[in-house]
Amino acid sequence: MTPSPLRRGLLAATASALLLGGAALSAQAQTKVPMRISTPAVADDWHAKMWTVFKESLDKSAPGEFDVQINLNASLFKQGAEPAAMARGNLELATISAFDIAKLVPEFSVFTAGYVIRDPAHQQKVFGGPIGTELFKRVSEKMDVTVLSTIYLGTRQLNLREPRAVKTPADLKGVKLRMPGSKEWLFLGEALGATATPLAFGEVYLGLKTGTIDGQDNPLPTVRAAKFYEVTKQLVLTSHLVDGIFLSLSNKTWNALSPTQQQKVRDAAAAAAAYNNENRLKEEAQIVDFFKQQGLQVVTPDVAAFRSHVQQTYLKSDLAKTWPAGLLDRINATQ
Repeated sequence: MTPSPLRRGLLAATASALLLGGAALSAQAQTKVPMRISTPAVADDWHAKMWTVFKESLDKSAPGEFDVQINLNASLFKQGAEPAAMARGNLELATISAFDIAKLVPEFSVFTAGYVIRDPAHQQKVFGGPIGTELFKRVSEKMDVTVLSTIYLGTRQLNLREPRAVKTPADLKGVKLRMPGSKEWLFLGEALGATATPLAFGEVYLGLKTGTIDGQDNPLPTVRAAKFYEVTKQLVLTSHLVDGIFLSLSNKTWNALSPTQQQKVRDAAAAAAAYNNENRLKEEAQIVDFFKQQGLQVVTPDVAAFRSHVQQTYLKSDLAKTWPAGLLDRINATQ
């Protein structure tokens, strides 16, 4: 049966509308700004969960404008490779460490030194004030990334495979202490008195289990999230580094955003940072009891002896020569 002219017209109009609607949806999908995120964090860690907060915040404030893709466990880029990928435009978002930044912005190495940042509140004031503004400008110029917020990663402690009496740095002599592979990380490990041994984060669990390394250092929430307590027997609370990572966006992406979009991205980064920082501090206040329940021995060494030794080691090093005159004094004076 041949459709009537009226019916043929209605069918054609419907088909046309469907095609136009599909084209509009396709165009909308194509105009979304890709936001690929790469992180080595495991799913249970707060600085993995905070990316969901970032995504939800951006989806709420800018519906349909961004395509946020979260890649955990270093599944997209290996830890430490993110800054180069962002500079090339192959990656939009990541958290980068002071150690990563110091490779290209040598003056930033002051934040890789032990016992410089006093506590999480001090950290936020330093990076949220004039010092942060000045240094993040250099980061943008030299690394082609924009720092959006400062994330409290935790206060780093030592985690040893076998218990030992540790009071001063001399007691760590001969201990193969896992550190990331940059010279700044390795220097910190040596300053603590150990034998710094480079190893990727994803290989730490097996390294502890097999004895390839004798210990590792990380904030305690990371120790729990990565289950390092299963293959270690002691925590040494040196509190040697109030660690931070910096939620950063490729300048290629940042510069292509409108001012309104930039503010929405900054707000999402601030929400992610607040979520991480609040929960990490809460967890750190309770977590030592968890490790004791798991059978780990928890000891506090002579922290003053560690602080004195580590600071003197840095001040005598070439690293300290890269610190701008007066910068350390300004950090110390920040209240």
